[in-house]
Amino acid sequence: MATKREGGCQCGAVRYEIEGEALFTALCHCSMCRRAHAAPAVAWAMYPEDMVVFSKDGRAFHASSPEARRGFCQACGTQISFTASFIPGLIDIAIGSLDRPEDLPPSLRYWESRHLPWLKIEDGLPRYPEFPPQG
Repeated sequence: MATKREGGCQCGAVRYEIEGEALFTALCHCSMCRRAHAAPAVAWAMYPEDMVVFSKDGRAFHASSPEARRGFCQACGTQISFTASFIPGLIDIAIGSLDRPEDLPPSLRYWESRHLPWLKIEDGLPRYPEFPPQG
């Protein structure tokens, strides 16, 4: 039986369902994610785009770089998704937007070269200085 997860924004204008397992989960330390979420790091789950279905899609989009788009609720501002030309056909979903984020812990950390020095996380996860190897 396939795993089904649900999530959405703080106000309810965005709701989604995911059928299946994440390709991987990660904690990102890049400056763009930190600024977009106003947080010291952001937890993401990556899926093929066709596994994520938005039943209520009140998202707006921001091109955070020439190759990337971030989806957020246009009503309450909750950050929801990330897509980019360097990961075609894939979508990152902010784990914090899941109804049960505790069920999907990060399995690695990337952009570790950009982590804030005061953020100390001793989780034993694999760490990559930039984006992890794809393959």
